[in-house]
Amino acid sequence: MNFSPSEEQVLIRNMVREFADNEIKPIAAEIDKTHRFPEETVARMKDLSLFGLALPEEYGGTGVDSLAAAIVYEELARVDASHSIILSVHGMATKPIYYFGTDEQKQKYLPDLASGKSIGCFCLTEPGAGTDAGAQASRGVREGDKFIINGSKVFITNGSVGGTYVIFVMTQPDKGLKGITAFIVDRDNPGLKIGQLEEKMGICASATAEVIFDNMVVPVSDMLGQEGDGFKIAMRALDAGRIGVAAQAVGIAQGAMEAAVTYIKDRKQFGKPIAANQGIQWMVADMANAIEGARLLTYQAAWYNDTPGRWSKYSAMAKLTAARMAMDVTRDAIQLHGGIGYTRNYPVERFLRDAKITEIYEGTNEVMKMVISGAVLA
Repeated sequence: MNFSPSEEQVLIRNMVREFADNEIKPIAAEIDKTHRFPEETVARMKDLSLFGLALPEEYGGTGVDSLAAAIVYEELARVDASHSIILSVHGMATKPIYYFGTDEQKQKYLPDLASGKSIGCFCLTEPGAGTDAGAQASRGVREGDKFIINGSKVFITNGSVGGTYVIFVMTQPDKGLKGITAFIVDRDNPGLKIGQLEEKMGICASATAEVIFDNMVVPVSDMLGQEGDGFKIAMRALDAGRIGVAAQAVGIAQGAMEAAVTYIKDRKQFGKPIAANQGIQWMVADMANAIEGARLLTYQAAWYNDTPGRWSKYSAMAKLTAARMAMDVTRDAIQLHGGIGYTRNYPVERFLRDAKITEIYEGTNEVMKMVISGAVLA
């Protein structure tokens, strides 16, 4: 593995950092407080071709590698984690179509996804089916050349603003996980309805909603892969999605540490900046060390993601490590601010709230341990 970023990766990092600092940072506190989907900066992300990450140019994408995409997610989360997850989940919906779709499906859906004209949604979780995907209650019944689908999904990122939904429903309940089938559904399908929008602890500017299927008619031509391939497709998407969450966690922690460093250099007690105290310096050293370790694991997982085979262990290691690290670093960032860090006058309390979800979505810390131990013990 080459630890020196390519010229292209450096240019991408610089571009996204400039955009995040100049355009996202000024509105980050407001959109967090109001739970407002940031349409203006999402539009700018489309202009910058960020919605086409890791898709080939033939479909309107940028054709960059998974490491460059991870760098983008990290840089966005360094300022605001909501922007990072909006883009990461869009990728989770886009990649399955690229990996498993027919030529006709790719031509139909990928150009609009690559341009951001259509925002992608990944619809797997249900009220009674989180970690246990086999407990899917949503049902698809085949009638000739179409499926009639009923059920609902919860905690769907981009749910209320999406244009293309990759959904997973049970079509052969007697087969368990092998009975799950994936479909591509347009927002304008009359059977697709948006339910409750969630008010969340963190990532407040991402549109998280319930998605309901009410006698939704989906043609067989919009089935993704073969009937029963849904679980396999979902797991492949989650491997990549976990790298995105790991990168998000690294970015959150980096932003929190930078905010803390600025504060401790300015804050004076007993006639000197508190950064002059060895105890404070050691806290910063621990933060920087933990961030860099998680970053390297994340970049390794991204590198493996572009090589043949499945590398679930590495994406799980990256996500588990980065999520734990983000919680530790953001907690310490608040501690370094003292009482003012517990208020909304400074961004570190938002970074802590945003960090918590990285231990939960795209697989909890406990699920990551199951994935890792399963690979080690195999």
